[in-house]
Formats: sequence, C-alpha cells, structure tokens
Amino acid sequence: MINLNIDGINVSVPKGSTILQAAKEVGINVPTLCYHPDQSVKANCRVCVCEVEGYGLLQAACSTPAAEGMLVKTRTPKVIEARKTILELILANHPQDCLNCARNLNCELQTLAEEYFIRDIPFELRTRGYEKDISTFSIVRDPDKCILCNRCIEVCSVTQSVYALGTENRGHNAIVVPTMGKSLLDSPCVMCGQCIHACPVGAITEYEQLDEFFAALNDPNQVVVTQIAPAVRVAIAEEIGMRSGELPMDVFVAGLRQVGFDYVLHTNFTADLTIMEEGHELLDRLNNNGTLPMVTSCSPGWINFCETFYPDLLDNLSTCKSPQQMFGSLAKTYWAEKMDIDPASIYSVSIMPCTAKKYEASRPEMQDSGYQDVDLVLTTREIGRLFRMSGINFKKLAGANFDSWMGAYTGAGVIFGATGGVMEAALRTVYEVVTETELEDVNFTAVRGMEGIKEAEVDLNGTVVKVAVAHGLSNARQMMEEVKAGESPYHFIEVMACPGGCIGGGGQPITKTNADREVRIEAIYVEDENCEIRKSHDNPEVKTIYEEFLIKPLGDKSHDLLHTHYKAKNKKYL
Repeated sequence: MINLNIDGINVSVPKGSTILQAAKEVGINVPTLCYHPDQSVKANCRVCVCEVEGYGLLQAACSTPAAEGMLVKTRTPKVIEARKTILELILANHPQDCLNCARNLNCELQTLAEEYFIRDIPFELRTRGYEKDISTFSIVRDPDKCILCNRCIEVCSVTQSVYALGTENRGHNAIVVPTMGKSLLDSPCVMCGQCIHACPVGAITEYEQLDEFFAALNDPNQVVVTQIAPAVRVAIAEEIGMRSGELPMDVFVAGLRQVGFDYVLHTNFTADLTIMEEGHELLDRLNNNGTLPMVTSCSPGWINFCETFYPDLLDNLSTCKSPQQMFGSLAKTYWAEKMDIDPASIYSVSIMPCTAKKYEASRPEMQDSGYQDVDLVLTTREIGRLFRMSGINFKKLAGANFDSWMGAYTGAGVIFGATGGVMEAALRTVYEVVTETELEDVNFTAVRGMEGIKEAEVDLNGTVVKVAVAHGLSNARQMMEEVKAGESPYHFIEVMACPGGCIGGGGQPITKTNADREVRIEAIYVEDENCEIRKSHDNPEVKTIYEEFLIKPLGDKSHDLLHTHYKAKNKKYL
C-alpha cells in the first residue's frame, strides 16, 4: 500500500494507483474529460491537473502514480485557474450551440464549464469548419465538436476491434476521422454505436428521427404500431429520472399510448418466436450435418461485423431474422389479418436499444411482408426525449395492457436484453423439446455475467452440446478466429456486438461504465424471475401463431417471413 496526503486527508491505496484513484478513495472529485474508467489512461486533455509538492509543473492526476509520502493539492487557486484556462481553450474551438446539440444537459464539457464558472471566453472563438458526416442510417459525426479525447478510437479499436476511427494530422490540426475514407459509410464501421457512449460531448450521436415519427402520427391514414425491445424497459427509467429498471412495464405501455401510438406490442413476443425457430434450426443442423457451430443472428452490429470481416463464415450464422425484423414481417401479415387492418396503412415503429437497428430496418432483405417490414427505429434515448417533451408524470400514470396477438411474452424473451440471454432462452426450450422432460431449474447461470467469453455444456439425451457466449466484438473476433481455423469446440455460439448485450446498446441512455451495464442486467433477471411463464415454447400467443398461421417451426411460411441470408460487404480494403 502507498500512503499519501490529498488536500490534508491521509489515504492509503494499492501500489500502482494514480492520484485520481487515490482522490476518489476519499471522496475528492477531480474533473476529467479524456479519462474513462474502462479504458487506458490518455492524459491528453489535462483538465485533471493538480499540484504535487516537489514538482515544478502541475501534474495530470489521471496518469501520475501515487507515491509514498506524496503531498497533493487539488483545489488551490493555481489549479482552479489552470483548469479554467484549459476549458476556455477547448471551448474556443468548440461550437457554441449547446441548445441545438443532442447532448445538451448530458455533456461532460458543458457540465465542467458550468462547474468552473465559465461565462466569458478570453480567446478568439473559431471552430475548424468541418462538415457533419451523415453517410449512415445510424450514426452522425460532427467533427467540429470533437475535443480529441480519443475515447471513441479506443472503444472502436480495443473493445470492438473494428478500427473504423483514427487520428489524422498532428497538434492543433489533429482530428478524429473514419479510416479508409472520408465518411463512416466508407469505413469498416458496423454502426454499433459504442463510440457514442465513449464520446464525452456531441461529436458522435445517433441519427435522430423523431420528426419522421411526428409526421406519421399526424397522417390520418397511418396506423402507428410499436414494439418494445426487452432492454428498453429497463433503461428507459434512466431517461425520466428513475433508477434503472424502476419503471413498471404497464406504466411504460401507458406512456407510449399517451404520446400517440395506436397499438403497443412487444418485441419479446418475437424473441420467443426467435427461440422456436432458432432452437429448431440448431437441432436440424445437429441431426443433419449442418454447418456448425451455428451462431446467433439477433444483433445487427454483429451481422455487419461478420459480413465485413468474416464473409467466408456467413453460413455459420443462423438464418433467423432478429426479433425486430420478425415482428416487422408479422405486423404487416399475420397481425394485420387478425386486426382486419390494411397492411399498407400500418406504420411500424420499433423502440430499440441499438443504433445498428436503424440500419437493419433499411436493409433490402427486410421486405418479406411485401412492404418495408419496419418503417422507423427509435432508440431508447429518442423515446426518452419524446416522453420529456410530452410532459408525462410517470409516477401518477395508471398502467395499461399490451394489445392483443403480439404482446404476450415470457421470461425467456425478457433475458434477450442481456449477454447470454439468447443462449439461456434457447437452452430452456431445446432441452425440453429434445428430452421431453420439464426442466427443474430454468436458470442456466453459466452463460450469465459480464465475463467476455462464457461457455457451458448441456446433455440432450446423451448428446453433449457445447455452447459459448461472447459480447463485445473483440471477443467475437476471438471466437470467429477459432471457427475459421477449424478449432472451435462449440456447437452453438451467441454473439452480441455491445458490451453487456443489448442493455449496453448504442441507443441506450449514455452509459459511463460497465458497472452501469451490470445494474441493468440485474434488473433484466429480476423481471425474468417475476414472469409467470419463463420458457418461449409455453407462450400462448406463440402457440396460437403456429396453429393459425406459421404451422410449424422452419416451415414454408416461417422460411418466407422469418428467415433470411446475408451477403459479404466486399470492402475493398479488407
């Protein structure tokens, strides 16, 4: 242990700790911008400077190791003035358009500017004049707002192993740019949106589409139908001033009715349906020498990654569409028929934790209903803005039920929102289908948690099936390299592009740390435990859709509406 004194307070920290970590131990808040608790230390913004006895210059708290007997002062006039000057210099090159920014009131630079009483900037205000990059359906880059913290580069390169962002030029002219081209569309970007969470300002945001939603609401010829992804219910509470998971589902449904949706249904229904199709697809591959390991296809960021980096392994992907797209196909066929609504009038809106879902909805493969299956994707953040705009008091709002035919769901559908959830839901169903025996315990805890790669085995009447779960694309890359080399021991692999799974998706409330993701995961499993039905094949509405419409898993109609195939991106630089 290292003993030092910070602002008159003695503190002991493990050897190797920094001044910043030591300050946190005793409740002293040292400001940061480039620092991120789940990333490497960069020390390039210098906002965290402090005085250290014996040092001639101010030291960056995030990178300076704590030393035995060190005397540190974090709030002297000299330190405060230095921090203010650093912030003023950053702001001098930063657009002064906070009111028009998606990160207004949720911006680390804005927060520090207020905390440090910055009212006048003594330097010439001059932005760099870069244009916005709106080349993708998912993510918007505004390079003029970039403060060169490099947090987006690290999450893209290290956590996701995509390398879609890098630095161009040096010194004052340095700027973060897409690799291999002028736009994100030209780069290997998979649109996962993890860069949005890493960015402390508004330099990277989702492609916002609330105006399109309002246009649909105002069209008397449109029937506006929505689906809610399982990870959204947990995180939306954070957007309206509650703790993660605190907003009851029925109150959430009531809120969606208040803002104008004609029908409120649930993606969990098609999550259960996905398990029926995907589980039987796995059994078919096991029994008929199909391509193994089979890899899940629910995460569009992961699909983009596989199409870009592992096109030779596309046959390993499950042919199942994601629950979002299964819902889109069925909303304009089965559901329209049940409700006696002209499918041409249905405007299908999905509420997703994911920026890549915006791209997925626009794919040409996703029109099996005869129309664009999903018309619009709104992120959790966008729905949060919509709720705040509408002035709904959720603490006084009475709950409401989902609408019929595609609103019922099970605990298995709920856990799709967490890493390992798709695998666990599949095992609950596959085990009972094969063994014809009811599970005594439906909890497959070996595939839960934030460990990057998890594995388990399940005995299906003498056949031992080996499964694995990976979340975060660098972990997925590791798994796919084994598959490519013919060294994978697994039969079934779940991949989620985002750390923690969908609860950490690019469209979720800005997520500061993996610890935030763990809180959401816990709320997901609490909801699962509280569900009366916890296995997909027991969902009564799933049984009905097979009896009345789909006939059987992997049948002709299922093949036409619920399955697809993907194609190589053919990026010229790979």
